[in-house]
Amino acid sequence: MDIATLVGLLGGFGIVIAAMVTGGDVGVFINPPSLLIVIGGTLLVVLMKFTLGQFLAAGKIAGKAFMFKSVSPEDIISETVELADAARKGGLLSLEDKTVSTDFMQRGIQLLVDGHDPDIVRTLLNKEAKLTADRHEFGAKIFSAMGDVAPAMGMIGTLVGLVQMLSNMSDPKSIGPAMAVALLTTLYGAMVATMIVLPIADKLAVRKDEEALNQALTIDGLLAIQAGQNPRVIEQMLRNYLPEKKRIAASS
Repeated sequence: MDIATLVGLLGGFGIVIAAMVTGGDVGVFINPPSLLIVIGGTLLVVLMKFTLGQFLAAGKIAGKAFMFKSVSPEDIISETVELADAARKGGLLSLEDKTVSTDFMQRGIQLLVDGHDPDIVRTLLNKEAKLTADRHEFGAKIFSAMGDVAPAMGMIGTLVGLVQMLSNMSDPKSIGPAMAVALLTTLYGAMVATMIVLPIADKLAVRKDEEALNQALTIDGLLAIQAGQNPRVIEQMLRNYLPEKKRIAASS
């Protein structure tokens, strides 16, 4: 569970709801027609921009904003050094039964054990890394599109409410509900975009960068193991992926 995402989401809504509660009746902020226009309209308009399969896959990708256990680069470096030690003592075949923290590294180890040429190993792993990055980027693109559409749907709802209000000025009872639709759709659109879909899009971009770094580190480490390099040399090489402060701390 990503604590930052969960705390940010619940905390943001908590602050807004607290402001509503202290200001009076929370019920006045609940309007089904406004929700229908913003949420239903946003989903359907974004669906027009993508295929059905792409749209449905975005929900699964979004799970990485909440349920994602990222392996730190330092842990991958430690694992790689251990694998290098094992390969140095028992050869590449000794790595076959090793358990590692990521599926990507596991598949890379299998390529080494199968005896593939280094160029083939690099090509296959780079291809897989690119496809993973593309999936993250595409998921972020869908949620960014929702962030663009939601405020626009809120504005459409506002216009609908204003038209209803102005067309029934002779009936005072209709002015209140129509004005609620006009104002609440703008509020809902802003909340959906600012507090849900755009943060998810940004978090997916962060996940993409984290995974790309780990995969690039893994590829270089596995190729170095295949080349028979000294484990200490491999460790020094891979620590170049770390921020300077962490490299200094590791060497001290």
